[in-house]
Amino acid sequence: MQFTDEHDLFRASVREMLAKTVEPHYEEWELHGQFPAHELFPEFAKLGLLGLEYDPAYGGEGADHWFSVIACEEFGRLSGNGIPMAYNVQANMATPSLHAHGSDELKREFLAPAIAGELIASIAVTEPDAGSDVAGIRTKAARDGDDWVITGAKTYITNGVQGDWLCLLARTSDEGGYRGMSQIIVPNDTPGLTVSRSLKKLGNWCSDTAELTFDKVRVPVRNTIGEIGRGFQQQMEQFQTERISAVYQAVGQMQTAIEQTVDYLQDRPAFGGKLIDNQYLQYNLAELACEVDALKQYAYSCAELIVAGADVTRRTSSAKLLAGKLIRRVADTCLQYHGGMGYMAETWTSRFFRDSRLLSIGGGADEVMLRVLARDVTSKQFFT
Repeated sequence: MQFTDEHDLFRASVREMLAKTVEPHYEEWELHGQFPAHELFPEFAKLGLLGLEYDPAYGGEGADHWFSVIACEEFGRLSGNGIPMAYNVQANMATPSLHAHGSDELKREFLAPAIAGELIASIAVTEPDAGSDVAGIRTKAARDGDDWVITGAKTYITNGVQGDWLCLLARTSDEGGYRGMSQIIVPNDTPGLTVSRSLKKLGNWCSDTAELTFDKVRVPVRNTIGEIGRGFQQQMEQFQTERISAVYQAVGQMQTAIEQTVDYLQDRPAFGGKLIDNQYLQYNLAELACEVDALKQYAYSCAELIVAGADVTRRTSSAKLLAGKLIRRVADTCLQYHGGMGYMAETWTSRFFRDSRLLSIGGGADEVMLRVLARDVTSKQFFT
């Protein structure tokens, strides 16, 4: 991919904005366990970051997919993954189905203010007994006239504490498995919807994560995104956007981590020279850099196919699997090469080590990606 001058200018603008609005406060937000989403997201919206590829009729930029690639890479350069995680939920996880399948009324009521950063969105799929196995969800929306009455629970909901509305996946019929589900917009202030717990996590400390309870929550049937009963299929589409966006972010994270580790090794005296003089360290970093670059080029090939309108399900699954495994090795190596200092909780290496672990779990665990890919391998469709 040869980025244009417009792309390069956008990258510079995003990097400058994040350096001014996020980096100076990151440590404070991490210690506080939350960042001020309603203050920060409007800053993101000024650069169109919350609706880059969305219809201008609803405040989107109507830009090509490469702008999303750049945005995710630049968010990946931040000091931790909490803000990139929250951003990705808003821009690439909670709103794609609404943009693709929602009614004009729903888009104007919920999508437009989300693009403007005025409303914070969440995606509510995971349940206490159903994570990567989306077909196992139990939260139910029973129809009562023109309303859905929702009962159940969702957990690990990013932006759930500060959020204004949810893209909820619920059962709307008694059909089992993947059948009979629908995506429904649920405002967070709807009576019966409560944040039962704000969850503490290994990493991503400044990104709030909620456990939600639905006790006869009543919302209009018109809040259904797309066709009733097609929620599972729509959610699978939405997952592809989520997964490849996470890969773009991971590429930015790993590139930055390797560069910062090289800087440290060049400054750190050891054994009469600098740590970087150790050929073993050089070779390990070179090998990791090659793998990161290979993943980056693979992710870019996915982006090209997305621009062309092709199905990228297999490729995004492959990219996420590879990224989740690689980022763990990069994080471990960077921490190791920083020694005792890298193990301290306040250092970027420690945070990177904690935050990066989620990539192999969230948005479909490694094992789920392998299950998807194994079907293509065993049917001899993988290389077609």
